[in-house]
Amino acid sequence: MTEPSTTSLAESTPEAAAPHARSWRSWIVWALIPAAFALGIGIGYLAWGQAAAELAKAKAAAGQPQRFEIGTEGDPSLGPASAPITIVQFSDFNCGFCQRFHAETFPELMAAYPDKIRFVYRDFPVTSQESFFAAQAAQCAGDQDAFWDFHDLLFTGGLGLGTEAYSAYAEQLGLDAQALLACVADGTHAQGVEDDARFAAGLGVSGTPTFFINGLPMVGAQPLAQFQQVIDAELEG
Repeated sequence: MTEPSTTSLAESTPEAAAPHARSWRSWIVWALIPAAFALGIGIGYLAWGQAAAELAKAKAAAGQPQRFEIGTEGDPSLGPASAPITIVQFSDFNCGFCQRFHAETFPELMAAYPDKIRFVYRDFPVTSQESFFAAQAAQCAGDQDAFWDFHDLLFTGGLGLGTEAYSAYAEQLGLDAQALLACVADGTHAQGVEDDARFAAGLGVSGTPTFFINGLPMVGAQPLAQFQQVIDAELEG
């Protein structure tokens, strides 16, 4: 098994500050959550982590893999709702390993299991301040029924992140660019992005990408074979 490839908060360098003071303050608050969780000082997280650790030990002793309950209602998804496999990805648009997964593994994964995977995207934008705004921009594009197309451009469009890039991507997709930028500036989806980040931190997620395959965690931009091993076992079981 290859070593997991993730981008974590500790490895990141924040981008230049954006002119959204309220959202920036919010970003500071939740961006520190993974570190707080790891140190055991997040309110409620330490007790949860101890209980989860004991449960994990008990299940490991019984030879059972640990599964997590991951809600997906209202989150962007691809694939049929009735698919036997649900993969939830916690990701960051400024994460190089997330970009690698999207470019190298994601297309092959979906092609290998037609109609058998429901792939759900959730936000864990911890690598930079701009990650927080990129996550909101994608959700704002979703308001115009273009989340996945905008998602793809954020990873592969070549313009990076930032207001000019979001506007250019919106225009490229035929969206209302002004409406999208206003949506980001107003923080329309800021709370939803923060909620995703807090939820992920509560699970113990500390880097991106992190996946949950029918609730089973997988960390890092793993190759297709690693996903197949878990998925095939789930389909057989």
